[in-house]
Amino acid sequence: MASRTFLCFHHGKLILPFTTTKFIPSSKRPLKNLSFSSISCSLNTPQPTLEPKSQLGSPPNVIKILEERGLLESVTNENLRLACSDQTAGPLKVYCGFDPTAESLHLGNLLGLIVLSWFQRCGHKAVALIGGATGRIGDPSGKSQERPELDLKSLEKNIVGIMDTINKILSKNANLGSQENSNFVILNNYDWWKEVRLLDFLKQVGRYARVGSMMSKESVKKRLESEQGMSYTEFTYQLLQGYDFLYLFKNESVSVQIGGSDQWGNITAGTELIRKILQAEGAYGLTFPLLLKSDGTKFGKSEDGAIWLSPSMLSPYKFYQYFFSVPDADVVRFLKILTFLSMEEINELESGMTRPGYVPNTAQQRLAEEITRFVHGEDGLNEALKATEALRPGSETKLDWKTIEGIAEDVPSCTLPYNQVVNLSIVDLSVCSGLFESKSAARRLLKQGGLYLNNNRVDNEIKRIEAEDIVDGKVLLLSAGKKNKVVVRIS
Repeated sequence: MASRTFLCFHHGKLILPFTTTKFIPSSKRPLKNLSFSSISCSLNTPQPTLEPKSQLGSPPNVIKILEERGLLESVTNENLRLACSDQTAGPLKVYCGFDPTAESLHLGNLLGLIVLSWFQRCGHKAVALIGGATGRIGDPSGKSQERPELDLKSLEKNIVGIMDTINKILSKNANLGSQENSNFVILNNYDWWKEVRLLDFLKQVGRYARVGSMMSKESVKKRLESEQGMSYTEFTYQLLQGYDFLYLFKNESVSVQIGGSDQWGNITAGTELIRKILQAEGAYGLTFPLLLKSDGTKFGKSEDGAIWLSPSMLSPYKFYQYFFSVPDADVVRFLKILTFLSMEEINELESGMTRPGYVPNTAQQRLAEEITRFVHGEDGLNEALKATEALRPGSETKLDWKTIEGIAEDVPSCTLPYNQVVNLSIVDLSVCSGLFESKSAARRLLKQGGLYLNNNRVDNEIKRIEAEDIVDGKVLLLSAGKKNKVVVRIS
């Protein structure tokens, strides 16, 4: 039995999948010439401003741009630089893989989407490959232990969420016009892997894989040296990813695979299979650096966990705030890596940071705006800016119930009955809401001018809550300084 899942887009919106099932005799499951579904997207959305074209009118060389911005780690063959500028050969097709290990992509996946976007902006075509098959195994690269196995229901849910995010982001660079002119497509590798039989794979692919070469991969060596070790299932992952590249090269004319620097072994496994099995040249691999802070630690984690790209898992407001808090030592490098601002504008922002009268966090604000717009669109950015301004202690922006509720998932909250809240002292409310552990701590900050009710500074500790203080009759917002807040819902 085999099932086929269809994911439909209508006017740019993802419609829930439906599945059909059919019986396929084993004799009709060849490894070659497999058919698979794809999503090709061309949306009537405004195109972003592209980088200026070269003096001869041709698109700029994307490798040169990536190198200049610190987005290039390694390439498998220097001929890729020439291929990117060869106008007679037409645009390149470039792919990046995303395994559906969670319901949303996270900040670590964002670099792949940014590099794909640079290829789009330079006239090439992007292919986002969802690992509906490889996600069932799990990539051992950079992992100290084997990933937990996902059940099929969770896997399908993750695939839908990730495809929706990728479509929204890459469609910002999509060409206007007919579907045939779209410059990106989303594929699922389960569409071809579900038909593959083990004996066929071993005969047609496995015989070309050298165990010594597979053992020498950095991701394999680290795991073999660990106490956890490595399962055979994980060991074969590089062959599966390598075959994905071969399949796309042969059937979809995809000639470039990109990934983080930890994907080098998996990428070269693909270029080797193409060279040995198809006896073809012209397959390239490109890696970009992992996203690290200036101190060498991994960038992309907050105190609450991963920085998710889906607004259902992390609000645009909190996403924006994460980048607004980037240290000065990192902000210029992140502007180059994570935004599409011109180098001239980034250099100007960097120069401004050293000039007298520089307003702190000006560069961080630009970084947060650009990357929030890229991931969440103009609506998401406006939501984040509105919440940021409205929730700033001392802000004159009038608060409303919707704005406060918009950040309720991102800050501590509690629910108290109306009769208990009205006429309660601000000091007592600060303690029973959990903003402070003691009344003495609340009084101390109040005297220092750091206690706020609905963004208004509280100057008198005898202040009691009145009915008029309750925003729209539903909520209160307490703030201790600029960062610590609690939402009090009134029942």
